[in-house]
Amino acid sequence: MLKLSKRLLAVAGLVSGGNCMADVGTDHGYIPIYLIRQGVVKSAIAMDINEGPLSRAKENIRQYGLDRYIAVRHSDGVLALQQKEADSVVIAGMGGGLVIKILTEGREILSSVGELILQPQSEVERVRHFLYEEGYRIVAEDMVFEDGKFYPMMRVLHGAEQEVFPEIYFQYGKDLLVKNHTVLANYLKREEQTFLSIKKQLMNETKDERIRLRIEEIEKKLALVEEAKTEMMKHAV
Repeated sequence: MLKLSKRLLAVAGLVSGGNCMADVGTDHGYIPIYLIRQGVVKSAIAMDINEGPLSRAKENIRQYGLDRYIAVRHSDGVLALQQKEADSVVIAGMGGGLVIKILTEGREILSSVGELILQPQSEVERVRHFLYEEGYRIVAEDMVFEDGKFYPMMRVLHGAEQEVFPEIYFQYGKDLLVKNHTVLANYLKREEQTFLSIKKQLMNETKDERIRLRIEEIEKKLALVEEAKTEMMKHAV
């Protein structure tokens, strides 16, 4: 029986449905298999740049008898995807820099895709800035805590935002803040504790210019955390 991790289940939960979805960096092919079995999409394309993950995906797809519904394709990002071939594209489980690279190199192909489901493993605020500047809008976000790590994710549509975003939206996610998301609240607590600990250590160091600048940097981060906590309190039930 297929059992997704909490992270993958949350990513799959952001896919709104349709005829076909493409999973970039599919690894074991679990998300396409799950979405087909749940009836969320009718067909899927499992894509990866490495042959090892593609072999694993093929085996799992065969095991669940879904060869007719899920195509397996060697692809660098979305470059092997055809325009209008997929309604949804999932890009999950890779660094933020790589996510941005895939979105940039596949800009023309992705122009015909209805939605993007993104789950960057790092530099999430950089990804949000990129989406904002490129004329995308984030319409839904989720965040899970699993195996000691926090995983934010987002559903993205074409169409520029009509408002100017404060930095906390890029750093922590507008939707998560407005929802007063419990996992984000826990993440902010950990961030605050981490930054306060670093600041305490720095305050005990010899005060040269490098240390002074580092303390200023930490204080700015603490101010952002405090601003985010205040924003969440506005939306608390």
